[in-house]
Amino acid sequence: MIVAKDRIISLTYELRLGSLQGETVETLNEDSPLTFLFGSDNLFPKFEENITGLRMGDNFDFNLKAKDAYGEINKEAIVQVPISAFEIEGKVDNKMLQTSNKIPMQDTSGNKLTGIVKEIKDNTVKMDFNHPMAGNHLFFKGKITEVREANQEELHHGHAHYPGSCEGCSDCGDEGGHC
Repeated sequence: MIVAKDRIISLTYELRLGSLQGETVETLNEDSPLTFLFGSDNLFPKFEENITGLRMGDNFDFNLKAKDAYGEINKEAIVQVPISAFEIEGKVDNKMLQTSNKIPMQDTSGNKLTGIVKEIKDNTVKMDFNHPMAGNHLFFKGKITEVREANQEELHHGHAHYPGSCEGCSDCGDEGGHC
């Protein structure tokens, strides 16, 4: 059976920045593979394109350009935030407000986002709201460990079912804890 739309795929990989020689960012092994419903928009389209047609046991390696992964650096996502936004009970939390710290925030529409503190000045804080991997080319090297047909429930829910997979899934709420 080949990797194709509406199939459940499990794979292992090593993710490196830029090339085979780049810094290792993540490693998934057979004890904790990535398992997903192929074609359900849960992965980068170019990632799926690179594994389409492979079979269980096949190896892969490919690069994704930044634009095909987490995107290029968006300069508009690097902003100056008034230091008063970091006050808790009238005082700035200096433990939280440190260069390189990731701080959960929300925009004026209530959308949750995480910013990285880049620079602290007297009245403002320079925050970067780009994804931490934005601007990076990614190199994946791995192996397809399983390919199977998705069942109707997985197709309906839009993801693979395995222990712990339905945590936070609104479609899986009261269906007997099978996930």
